[in-house]
Amino acid sequence: MPADLKTLQVTAEGPVLNVQLARPETGNSVDGQMLTELLEVLRVLEDDASVRVMVLSGAGDHFCQGGDRSEFPALLQKDPSGSELRFVADRAQRVCSTLSQLGLVTIARLHGDVIGAGLGLAAFCDLRVGADTCRFRMPEVGLGVPPTWGGVLPRLAEEAGQSWVRRFLLTAESFDAARAEKLSILHEVVAADDLDAAVARWAEPIVRRDPATMRLTKRMLNARAGATQLVVGSCLDEELLTGAIVRRELHRR
Repeated sequence: MPADLKTLQVTAEGPVLNVQLARPETGNSVDGQMLTELLEVLRVLEDDASVRVMVLSGAGDHFCQGGDRSEFPALLQKDPSGSELRFVADRAQRVCSTLSQLGLVTIARLHGDVIGAGLGLAAFCDLRVGADTCRFRMPEVGLGVPPTWGGVLPRLAEEAGQSWVRRFLLTAESFDAARAEKLSILHEVVAADDLDAAVARWAEPIVRRDPATMRLTKRMLNARAGATQLVVGSCLDEELLTGAIVRRELHRR
């Protein structure tokens, strides 16, 4: 694993790797450094056959309260053309794409707030278990930016259904764990104290399966979703997001 990680806590338990978002003082908001470190970890996992399951979780009271908007003004001041912002948006796209394409099985362990970019990271995991106290929200429209982070829109539409995604995007209303389970955003809801047991119950049989079979199965499952994502043009998401943020920040000045 990469050394000197500042925004992640990575621990191994045999064939299970735990990757924890570790910025609890910010609600684990996703910034450029966290994206860089996530991408570094995921790239190591692409070539590490000893890891069979990756569990993504968050430190503190929340899984993730979204993207770190506080870094946008500094990035624009550094480069008014938006190149630095575009670079961050591209990293988000790469993280989500790599996460979904890993040959191993990924499990999102969710608690507290799961908002914006946090919901995006969770959506690109294969399996998602959440505490019954989870709250979900897609606030992008209310913040004046399109829902393009990481290419999450087609993924959520594929997982939860376009009609419901349209509702939660346009209204920016929050929804609870019970609703998330009905929409297949969560595969299971448990009490917060039972999250680790639920993750272990899924991971234990997975690590006994044939690795080649698991990789092929994931490839087949991803094939249709990948075609859908290409059709909706999410390859342009970083350009759309960067343009919207630049316009919003300029308007505020």
